[in-house]
Amino acid sequence: MTNADTTTATTTTTTAAAGADWQAWQHSWDRQQEWYMPDREDRFRIMLDMVEALVGPAPRVLDLACGTGTITARLLARFPEATSTGVDLDPALLAIAEGTFAGDERVSFVTADLKDPDWPSKLPYDAYDAVLTATALHWLHAEPLADLYGRVAELVRDGGVFMNADHMIDDTTPRINAAERAQRHARMDAAKGEGALDWSEWWQLAAKDPALAGPTARRFEIYGEHADGEMPSAAWHARVLREKGFGEARPVWCSPSDTLLLAVK
Repeated sequence: MTNADTTTATTTTTTAAAGADWQAWQHSWDRQQEWYMPDREDRFRIMLDMVEALVGPAPRVLDLACGTGTITARLLARFPEATSTGVDLDPALLAIAEGTFAGDERVSFVTADLKDPDWPSKLPYDAYDAVLTATALHWLHAEPLADLYGRVAELVRDGGVFMNADHMIDDTTPRINAAERAQRHARMDAAKGEGALDWSEWWQLAAKDPALAGPTARRFEIYGEHADGEMPSAAWHARVLREKGFGEARPVWCSPSDTLLLAVK
């Protein structure tokens, strides 16, 4: 079942500048993110393991807050028969995603604000086998995130899955949290000395690229330097997802600072 009357109007078309090296920007984005999360690929591997285990190797996927299409790229590399809808509001990251996947009929992109209750109506499908997201929803505060989880529950088919890999902080363990943070930042400082780019430096480079300068300026008009959200615990996420309509929810992977939480409809 599709939202046929809205697909043409709202599915993003590729407007990326000719000649831009989108794969180089994908690689640069990955390296910048890995500075913060050196085990980033581990969570993607487990995420796709769980997709295969629960909904099979040819899923229809919603890449939620898709950014440059990081999840979509790994999804299609592992499952060539999968399809993906990426949804995001960031014009710069969407430009990279569109340029990367231009001409791939398995992929479409939608520009939408996830805080807008009507955003699901812009999608090309009414239901998905899997909704996947990573390192994105911590920019929402708890109440709008809970509302978003309710809309996600309506999009996931019965037996389908939702997975969120993100920073989920347990405030009941302050000494563990402090020790982990100190060690992580020491390692980040060492990597910085070897030339790693942080978030701000990456965006400064993007602003200088002729293909991304305009989208980057629009991105900062929307978000500012960085969105200010919350990082509730994995237990909070699991509880809210069950309250919003999922039958089961629990972590399936974690690092000292991050969690991959899986919910089954």
